[in-house]
Amino acid sequence: MQRANVFITGGTGYMGRRLIPALVTRGHSIQAFVRRGSESRVPSDAEAIAGDVLSRDSLAAAIPAGSVVVHLVGTPRPSPKKASQFETLDFVSARECIAAAKTAGARHFVYVSVAHPSPIMQAYIGVRVRVEALLEESGIPHTIIRPWYVLGPGHRWPYVLVPMCWLLSVLPATRDGARRLGLVTLAEMIGTLTWAVESAETESRIVDVPEIRRRGKP
Repeated sequence: MQRANVFITGGTGYMGRRLIPALVTRGHSIQAFVRRGSESRVPSDAEAIAGDVLSRDSLAAAIPAGSVVVHLVGTPRPSPKKASQFETLDFVSARECIAAAKTAGARHFVYVSVAHPSPIMQAYIGVRVRVEALLEESGIPHTIIRPWYVLGPGHRWPYVLVPMCWLLSVLPATRDGARRLGLVTLAEMIGTLTWAVESAETESRIVDVPEIRRRGKP
């Protein structure tokens, strides 16, 4: 395994604060880009860099050349009521980070998108589809990870849906949609993100729910 320089946005968030220790333990060098005043919330053994995630100039000045960029910024606890935040935070931060990564000479970009198509959360999905298009247009080698719902601390109510999801995944009429929109665990996401960093090369790939479950195994 080659040691990587990893630049993470959203490093103090739900996934970021768990991903950083996992990567550090495996010997990677981490720079966590956070808003000013949040430096103390960055997990230990990572370098905290304060800046503006909505500014490509601020990001480009901080992203090391040749690094793997992992973009985890997003609206907490997304719901249909937060459509405006998806546009002003989720989309703008991703757009600026992609542009900055290209300017800085990053070698790979990892983006957490969402499984689609889906009958709900259209504004949330729409933003992520547009970001995926920006990544394709950028020419930066990238990994797009598409979970549907991530089970973990504070996100446990969907556990009651697990038996139904299993049943739908084995019935021929509902199998494809149920597998695409299946539930994954936070541990599986951290494992998949770690794999994405450690296997980052010049090709681009999309990781859907079945592969998240496979790549996220210890």
